[in-house]
Amino acid sequence: MECNTIFMPPGVSDEYVDSTGLGFGYVTQDDIGSIVKPRAENAHKGTYGHALLVCGSYGMIGAAVLATSAALRSGCGLVTVHIPAEERFPVVANCPSALFSLDTAPYFTTLPSNMSKYTVVGVGCGLGQHPKTAVALGELLKWACVNEKSVVLDADALNILAENREMFKLVPMHSILTPHLGELKRLTGEWTDTEDMYDMANNLAKQLHSIVIVKGPNTAICNEGKDIVFNSTGNAGMAKGGSGDVLTGFITGLLARGYAPVDAAVLGVYIHGMAGDKAADYFGQEGMNSADIVDFLAETLKELE
Repeated sequence: MECNTIFMPPGVSDEYVDSTGLGFGYVTQDDIGSIVKPRAENAHKGTYGHALLVCGSYGMIGAAVLATSAALRSGCGLVTVHIPAEERFPVVANCPSALFSLDTAPYFTTLPSNMSKYTVVGVGCGLGQHPKTAVALGELLKWACVNEKSVVLDADALNILAENREMFKLVPMHSILTPHLGELKRLTGEWTDTEDMYDMANNLAKQLHSIVIVKGPNTAICNEGKDIVFNSTGNAGMAKGGSGDVLTGFITGLLARGYAPVDAAVLGVYIHGMAGDKAADYFGQEGMNSADIVDFLAETLKELE
């Protein structure tokens, strides 16, 4: 992803940038304008893909509500959420446009039937780390590898990978990982300073042939070891539980919609941050919460059309 503006976050020196040979770009609205896809007037619900979200477990179903709500704002054609059957009611009530696949256990243990109908999968939000969930995640990743499907990995999916490092080889190429700093540290190990952290994140993206989104101020998008771009939207009011679930659902929907992985990552992070800025303008940074970000996704997309 090439950006018109060069940017170096705090803690990154000119010498470091020169030594890496990487581009360090800054994503602005001018860059986003070249990514956004127009919508065909003769489209139908099958035109824009089918996103599958595997998320939620006993006591963590709010993550599924947030991720599903965000995916439904992405422009993709269909969204199915795979959740424990006993936990379905809050998601049904909040997301009547979604389809459902139900697990008989109170956590993820089985893949949905007829996986061939899904364009892309997002997994991890509120998933839990039960041993049977780790096995099911491995089966999901194997399916995605065989069928050359990109996967968005967040939260407990990343934590399971960190605890079962042999599963790294199962991550499909061109997938998207969305760790916050704690999750990144579990995946890469400790770093000594900011530059070392970006080295580790970039090396992980290169190792997995995937995109690693390091969430935080000026969220960094590491593109398969090729370059790192930083986001220009977002605010400290988004530093609250559930904001990452919204991002995961939204990016999964953008992938299903037809965006290339790096474009889905860049566009998803930018719009997510811009929606967060609108929520902060309306509610204030202290009072806003992650559900408010979902409410402003549609308005933000409309402005970019």
